[in-house]
Amino acid sequence: MNGRQILVCVCGGIAAYKVCDVVSKLVQARAAVIVAMTKEAQQFVGATTFQALTNRPVHTDLWANDQHDVQHIKLAQGADLVVVAPCTANMLGKMANGIADDLVSTLLMAAEPKRVLAAPAMNEQMWQHPATQRNANQVFDDGVQFVGPGAGWQACRTVGVGRMSESAEILAAIENKLATMPAREGAMSWLP
Repeated sequence: MNGRQILVCVCGGIAAYKVCDVVSKLVQARAAVIVAMTKEAQQFVGATTFQALTNRPVHTDLWANDQHDVQHIKLAQGADLVVVAPCTANMLGKMANGIADDLVSTLLMAAEPKRVLAAPAMNEQMWQHPATQRNANQVFDDGVQFVGPGAGWQACRTVGVGRMSESAEILAAIENKLATMPAREGAMSWLP
């Protein structure tokens, strides 16, 4: 992953804490990692954590910094791969229906679906809900690849399908996905 540019989009679910390990291991593998977070994700893990892990600013607001800079376009189109983890039911719905109402959903609208890897994470009932399944199928049909969800113990104290894949599985999926795609030409200019 040396030098590959990975944009990690963190959404608001308890599994956000697992993304810290994914980001740390990507950095250790010498990937250039930038993190974007939803407001809800920041309720579970602070932006400072990801800033410390990546040694880069964390993007949390569509209108932050220079309002004339279309950072969502630069970030999405400069990334070799966009990883959405945890990919919540809410974000799946936004992705399936073209809703771009925050930084992360806007980034995903600007990204090529074939360069997006989503790691769904939610309660079993939420994952199995017909609306979620429709949205997941639409997102998959649009070209987004999924890793998981897996089955196991969930934060709601039940066992079932919907749990975010473990770090090793997500990292393997990232490695496999990157192996199928050439690096972006001159994409290093996307980094702050």
